[in-house]
Order: sequence, then C-alpha cells, then structure tokens
Amino acid sequence: MSLLAHSAEDPADSRTYLLNNGTAHRYHSAVTESVTRISAKIAGTARPFTGISVDDLAPAIAGVDLDAPLHDAAAALDELEEVYLRDAVYFHHPRYLAHLNCPVVIPALVGEAVLSAVNSSLDTWDQSAGGTLIERRLIDWTAARIGLGELADGIFTSGGSQSNLQAMLLARDEACRRALADASPDARLTDVLPRLRILTSACSHFSIRKSATLLGMGAEAVIAVPVDAEKRMRTDALADELARCHRDGLIPMAVVATAGTTDFGSIDPLPETADLCARHGAWMHVDAAYGCGLLVSRRRDLLDGIERADSVTVDYHKSFFQPVSSSAVLVRDRATLRHVTYHADYLNPRRMAEARIPNQVDKSIQTTRRFDALKLWLTLRIMGAGAVGELFDEVVDRTADAWKLLHDDPRFEVVTEPRLSTLVFRYVPSADPDPELADRVNLHAREALFASGDAVVAGTKVDGRHYLKFTLLNPETTLEDIATVLDLIAEHAGAFLTEQPRPALSAR
Repeated sequence: MSLLAHSAEDPADSRTYLLNNGTAHRYHSAVTESVTRISAKIAGTARPFTGISVDDLAPAIAGVDLDAPLHDAAAALDELEEVYLRDAVYFHHPRYLAHLNCPVVIPALVGEAVLSAVNSSLDTWDQSAGGTLIERRLIDWTAARIGLGELADGIFTSGGSQSNLQAMLLARDEACRRALADASPDARLTDVLPRLRILTSACSHFSIRKSATLLGMGAEAVIAVPVDAEKRMRTDALADELARCHRDGLIPMAVVATAGTTDFGSIDPLPETADLCARHGAWMHVDAAYGCGLLVSRRRDLLDGIERADSVTVDYHKSFFQPVSSSAVLVRDRATLRHVTYHADYLNPRRMAEARIPNQVDKSIQTTRRFDALKLWLTLRIMGAGAVGELFDEVVDRTADAWKLLHDDPRFEVVTEPRLSTLVFRYVPSADPDPELADRVNLHAREALFASGDAVVAGTKVDGRHYLKFTLLNPETTLEDIATVLDLIAEHAGAFLTEQPRPALSAR
C-alpha cells in the first residue's frame, strides 16, 4: 500500500490528508508517485490520442462511485489511468496539430507544483505578499515589452476571453464617462448604452461578441469589419464604419484589432488602426492572445503599433508555452482600472488603498485567483525570454515550410500564406469539383483521423465551406510529421470517395 493508504474510513485519519508540517512526507510520497507515473506516461505516448469515443469512455467514468473512496493514492492513480490518462489528448505529441494548445516548458511545471502546494490567493496582500509583487513585476515586464509606457498596469486572468471581457468593460465605462460629460445635465446612462458600438475584424475572436452580450450591449453592438485576402482587417472599411457611426449618432467605444487571429494567425494593420482610433476618439484594444509570442521573437516588428493600444490581451499559455491558465490584460493608463475597483470591509477596505497596500483584487474582475504568474516567473528565471522566443520562432518557421508543402501539393488548396503558425486548407477531390462533396470529404477525413488517434487536426469554415486547420505550436513537429498527416488525410478522403455511389450513366 502507498503512504497515503488507510485500512478504514476513520475520522482521525482524515487529517492525514491535509498538507502541513506533520504530513509533508506524505505529500512528498504521493506527488513523487504521481510525477513518476505521468513522466513515464508521456515518455511512452506514441500517439496524440487513442481515438476512444464518447460512448465508450462515458460508462467508465459514470461507473465510478464517488461516495466510496479508495483510501489509497496508488489505487486512485490506477483508476485515473483508466478514466483519464490512457485516453487524454496529449498536446506534447508532434502530431497534435489542432487548436492553440502548446506543449509546456518544464520550468513552468515546477511553478505549477509550487503554487498549487502553497495555494496563495492573489486577491489581497495579506494572502500573497511576495506573490503580489511577483505578479506586478511580470505585468510591468510585459507592459515594457509592449511599450505601453510608465503609466501602464494590468492583471493576470484565466484566459483571453476574460482578458477581452475586462478590456471591453473598461472601454465601455470610459466611453460612457466621456459621453455623459459632453452631454446635457439631464442625460442618463440609459441614453448612452444603446449607442455604443465595438468595431472589430470579421475574423476576430468570438469572445468580443460574447463580451458585448455580457456587458448588456448585445451582440448586435459589434460591427464586423471586412477583411482583405490575407484575412487582415481592412482599414479603409474600418474608416468607413467609423464615419458611419458618427453620421448615425452612434458612439464607437472601441476598435478591437487582432494580433494573431485564431484561424489564420493574421495580424491586423496596427499603426493604421491606431491612427483611426486617435482620430475618432475610440479605445484601441489589441487581442494578442495568440500573437503575444512575438514580444520575445525575432519577428517583434510584426507587432509594431501595439504600443499605441489602450489595452492588450496576452495569453502566455499559447505562445509562451505555459500551462493553462496563464493570461493577462494590460492597460496603457492604470487609472482606467478603477472601473473594476470595489472595496469590501472584510477584504480590501478603502483605507488599505489610502495606505498604498497593494491588493490585486482592486484591479481584477475576479476575487480569488491562483498565483499563475509564478509559472512565467520561473520560466523567465530558468530559461529566459530569448529561449521562449526561439521556440516560437521555430514553429513559425516550420509553418512557412508547411505552407510551401501544401501550396505545391495538388491534393490540397490552402487559403492564405501564414504570418504565424496556422494553416487553413482542404482536400480537393480531383474527379469532382462539387463543393458540397468537398465539404463532406473534409469533414469525414478530420473525423476519421481523430478516431484513428494517429493525429489531431482542427476544422473551420471559410465562406461557408468546411476546411481543415493545422495549428503548429510544438517545435518538435517536423516537416516529415506534417507530410505524414497530409498523407493520412488524403487516405481517409480517398477511402470516403470510393464508398460514394457513382452517378448513373445517362441513357443513349
């Protein structure tokens, strides 16, 4: 039996599960056993997925009696192998090419182990002390990399969607404040809110529309700006929409530019967007959840203009190779964070702010928050920003090579030449140009590949048609891996086509 084994359910034994100075040896034993198992699992993983179906896996999990504890860590880990580890999707495998999930660097995993054991909550100084200052230092470091200036500030969040939500909240409240200041004395907030508009690329993240809905504006408050052939927001169209807003008595509260769209990795024209925002008095937000890896890359110039943003979203758990969650929202002017500042007597009374006690809850839409910043801190302190940038540059380089491979392969058509590390393409049946058949072929090929477990690719729609998508975030993925996956897709597509009924010959 393992060190965390008990022969009976004894209330006195329950305390041995608590981590403290008397049980640290048990913690060491249990964690060592789990790390030993997972490291062996990762070392022996031959495919990114087993291909198991929902119907096959669900009964095993439903059959676990959660009211009958095993009282043994080793037994629980044995069970976990059956209900999770065996069939998990492993992002570290070089043929996982689907979503914006990255393999993680070991220094960040060290941070994860530390922060979960100490369990600091980053809402107030009296719960986190050094954790508060470390997070603030990393926000300052990121703001400096962006170039936001000395008044910049920000906060770590759970992910890009939350970061975008907070940015839109700040933009909304700033727009309302200005509109009411310029309006007649009897103007009310209810007069302003229906006039607010968010302008963003037609290829931007869905969280912008979700944010508008959550903020009480409705998804219809978001204006989708057309994109060019490279899937970048057209600034001429943006200028037209901004002018139309003013003609119609609407308030362009924010323009959201994307630095790395989810599907295409496209980067909107940031300097030109900044010029238009300045001209029309709109808050400029840059969603760099994906493209933030460029901050430490030799391609940093692709982000030129981001320094003029009023707010920026970064997802370290995408292109900084951090475990989920690790994200942040940054603002040019820390004073705008007052829109999320609330004081509770039991937690962060106003007198603490007057005494300049650094409570992070004062600028977050969350209260309890994990010390996720520690993962990035240890990554920078152990391997350095330059090494992270090298890893990101490597996947971008590999994607450029993969584009050439696809471009020259008559079996496929590719939508755009990549700026970052995504490729949107599809298999083209040579014998039949029917677009609906091509849709069915590509849907089948993706599903069949996933069911085989040999590789995992994503899917999306372009102009209403089904396409496949590679997202490369693993430097271990080789061009040979990509070529093999393309062959597998073609095999599944070919098998599907041979099973289709042939059209009847016309009578003569």
